[in-house]
Amino acid sequence: MAAQLVNLVFDSALPRDLAGFWEGLFSWDAPFQPAFRSEAGPKRGKNRLHLDLASRSPEHQAGLVDRALSLGARHIDIGQGPPEEKRVPWVVLADPEGNEFCVLEPREQYEGTGAIASVVTDALDPERLARFWAAALGWEIGVREEAIVGLRPPDGRGPWVEFLATREEKQHRNRLRFEIAPRRGKSRAAEVRRLRELGASGESGEAMVDPEGNEFSVLSPR
Repeated sequence: MAAQLVNLVFDSALPRDLAGFWEGLFSWDAPFQPAFRSEAGPKRGKNRLHLDLASRSPEHQAGLVDRALSLGARHIDIGQGPPEEKRVPWVVLADPEGNEFCVLEPREQYEGTGAIASVVTDALDPERLARFWAAALGWEIGVREEAIVGLRPPDGRGPWVEFLATREEKQHRNRLRFEIAPRRGKSRAAEVRRLRELGASGESGEAMVDPEGNEFSVLSPR
């Protein structure tokens, strides 16, 4: 029996302020919820996980970018070039604490996802990591391309979970991470054992890592 994705945790120096930024940018309509947790340590390097935001039209995309900038976001270059050169059709920004996110151009794949198109994880082996999370969550692989493998929720609601190829090894604890929970009728301990059999590590649900070392937690059944 698969687990359910419950929360996307943001470590934050100022959780209330960071929550205010994201609440001001859009209405969080994903089946899982954001959870902003106090973390005194500074952000180090590029995040392993980031959000891709969906847009319905070029005008909507531009409006989202303008709204984010007015709330304290800023343009950043992670290899796509400066925004004025428009080398790619999406826009890369960072929130007030430096967490990277993308505002995508309209894409048919993300119609109906809501405000968040996808939660993207950098992966040395996207196929392997996608298979782990597909088994963990009971989701199906909906996209399999050279550089990205994407999982779609079985009911078709909410964001995709995607794994994007990178050559960069994980260096630091992730500031964004998942919290999952077993379905009713299954124990937390049994879920931890099942995830370990799938390739996760960690003796307790409080501190587990997936096959590439991305931290996640297992909560009590929901």
